[in-house]
Amino acid sequence: MSGTNPRRRHSPAVYRRRRLVLLIAVIAVVAIVWLLIAQPWSGSASDRRSQSENAPTQQAATELPIPGAAAQTPQAEPAPDAEPTETTSLPTPSAVVCAPEDILVEALSDQDSYGSGQNPQLSIRLTNEGEEDCTLNVGTSTQVFTIASGSDTWWRSTDCQTEPSDMPVLLAAGQAVTSTAPLVWDRTRSSTTTCDDPNRESAPGGGASYHLSVEIGGISSSQSKQLLLY
Repeated sequence: MSGTNPRRRHSPAVYRRRRLVLLIAVIAVVAIVWLLIAQPWSGSASDRRSQSENAPTQQAATELPIPGAAAQTPQAEPAPDAEPTETTSLPTPSAVVCAPEDILVEALSDQDSYGSGQNPQLSIRLTNEGEEDCTLNVGTSTQVFTIASGSDTWWRSTDCQTEPSDMPVLLAAGQAVTSTAPLVWDRTRSSTTTCDDPNRESAPGGGASYHLSVEIGGISSSQSKQLLLY
């Protein structure tokens, strides 16, 4: 008989437990390494801030007021139990006043010719052709629409204008601004004494030619816009 004892053999259950413990240990090590490398908790707040800062912002479009329409500014209601404060005027854009030679003013109409019963719709476009931002008063107090036939002035927007107002705006270099709501000419002759007269003289049609000129901020349109009435 040999003097050595035979090696004790473990049951299959023991081996399964050992393998399970080893597998859990490996998974734990992998998870710790991943957490150290990936760091999923870092940068969440800064990433959100970065996305918020880099997100494109939508700029409000500049709209030219309409001559003859009173400007209406909504009044904000005071918060409950708020102390009354002094009313302050809106800040004026801080930039140099636009030089006339840098501003292109254009007279626009919705059509070139108008049939019987069609009233021309008139608009104005400004373009800052300068290299610097500048300010310009584009309020109704500075706008003049004039329609003439030859040397005969038929209609002027200021003849019956009510409540003119100022509206200083900042025009960025290269920016173009167009009035979104047109001014309608009723195809009659205007004057300061016939604003409420329903029987004002009507402009002849039959293909008669008229020309629209505009002025805003003391700057006149470079060219007139021809209108044909039928």
